[in-house]
Amino acid sequence: MVVFFCLCERGKPFYNEQMKIETAIASGSASFKIKTIPFDKIPHQTRVFLDFQNNSGDLRAFYPGKNKSLKEYSEEVLANFKIDRNQLSDALREECACYGGEAKTLENIELLRDEKCVAVVTGQQAGLFSGPIFTIYKALSAIKQANNLRDRGMKAVPVFWIASEDHDIDEANRTSILGQDGEITTITNSPEDFNENTPVEFIRLGKDIDKAVRELMRNLPKTEFTREIEECLTELYNPDETYSSAFAKLILRLLGQFGLILVCPMNRGLRELCSPIFTAAIEKRMEINTALHKRNQELADAGYHSQVMVGEDFFPLFYLDENNQRNALRLDLDTNKIKSIHTDQVIEADELIEVAKKTPGRLSPNALMRSVLQDYLFPTVCYFGGSAEIAYFAQNQVIYEILDRPVTQFRHRASFTIIDRKGSRNLDRYELDFEQIFQHKEEILAEIIEEFISKDTAETFDQVERSVAEQLNLLEAQLSVSEPTLSDNLSNRRRKILWHLETLRKKFHRAETFKNEVLKRRIDYLTTSLYPENGLQERTMNIFYFLNHYGFNFIDWLYEAIDPDEREHQVMYL
Repeated sequence: MVVFFCLCERGKPFYNEQMKIETAIASGSASFKIKTIPFDKIPHQTRVFLDFQNNSGDLRAFYPGKNKSLKEYSEEVLANFKIDRNQLSDALREECACYGGEAKTLENIELLRDEKCVAVVTGQQAGLFSGPIFTIYKALSAIKQANNLRDRGMKAVPVFWIASEDHDIDEANRTSILGQDGEITTITNSPEDFNENTPVEFIRLGKDIDKAVRELMRNLPKTEFTREIEECLTELYNPDETYSSAFAKLILRLLGQFGLILVCPMNRGLRELCSPIFTAAIEKRMEINTALHKRNQELADAGYHSQVMVGEDFFPLFYLDENNQRNALRLDLDTNKIKSIHTDQVIEADELIEVAKKTPGRLSPNALMRSVLQDYLFPTVCYFGGSAEIAYFAQNQVIYEILDRPVTQFRHRASFTIIDRKGSRNLDRYELDFEQIFQHKEEILAEIIEEFISKDTAETFDQVERSVAEQLNLLEAQLSVSEPTLSDNLSNRRRKILWHLETLRKKFHRAETFKNEVLKRRIDYLTTSLYPENGLQERTMNIFYFLNHYGFNFIDWLYEAIDPDEREHQVMYL
């Protein structure tokens, strides 16, 4: 399917017969088209993800209620929501004040006090300069769905959960763009004085963050939007900010106009609200452990993988010590006690329950428990996530059931590849479809050389291969009658002869590529910009690469292009 969008001056609606949509840009006019492609045409997709997107019957047992309408499911969510909404909203207002939220966000926080209001939730780790652009796609997906629900008469707000408890600093501490040299450039920071088990909420950016900002800007070409980007990052990313606080301020700067509510789960007020669910998880630890092992076996029997390895001693929580180190906890199956794998400390279950009741801020969910906590804290009508989170939900559905919680509806976030005019010209020049970029670069070059650069030589190779095959067939037919023992020998030599011809053809491709530097640069640009590091662009590229080219209104374009019900990958031609 190809959908055309036309963008006109801000505030002026444009009616499109194919899409019936309004959108805007800051000034001037522009247009773009979107082509969708099924995920099963994209390499490296898991079976769980593909079957989920295709609504396969094989997966339905692992996602109960998947096909319920959100209106129907919202009634179940609201009937089971137990959190004090005023206490929740008060804590969120405190967060909003810290991060510079706009009036629209405050309005949505107030709306959340209404007993009929539901939440559309998403979340991501606090990556450097917002991390890969799919983080923005997640947030905009939740925003668009919440607005769609409101258009249908429901009260709904978008919520973004910052995974500030995570302690994987190596993942949080990097982001990538396409540099001016045409190569993927990865920018990192050097934080100071932290332990490998410290949540990113407590890790300050440190004095080297100024260098990271300068490195990012140095690798972006100068455009009319460069200065605004540099001012934004210089203001928000300073040494005293933590990875979490800088991320939160940046997301609100980019998306606050949509009323997005940010959640830092380390907030004391929010943690106090989590005490009952922490307590229940500890009390039912053995049931959770047993159910997860059973679920993993069920997934394996159905031919699916488990996203999280669940050991015999699995326990769903971490413990934050007095130094704010995140200690993984495990069950001691011999004693039914709980132990810290980092300190060897052994904790009685009753003692940990007291922690959950009196100081719940000391507890932190693991990957399988996190969404259960989110959906206890918020009246979540649906969650937007990526393929890995889809696999999480196939596992942790049993935790919801054990803790007597409605199993959250899941939606895959919007998925885009952005193709600029240079990329579009090169695709058109060589009559390439976007899907062909998934091939090895050498294969793409070979096809172009044979079709556009040296077509006559390519045809000669084809003729020689056909002629050799014909003559060998003739020889084999004669030998099979006169000397049958030589027929098998000829079969082996046939493979060697054809292999030598194919090798010669590949050398011809390399020689032509070497002579045609312009062609090589164009294909290098296509593969690096559209399929960097042999993966989808959204998993590598940072949004500031695109904001530098198109300005902050690029976010408006993405918002308008998002359809929360879209099940395919979207290729946006700008």
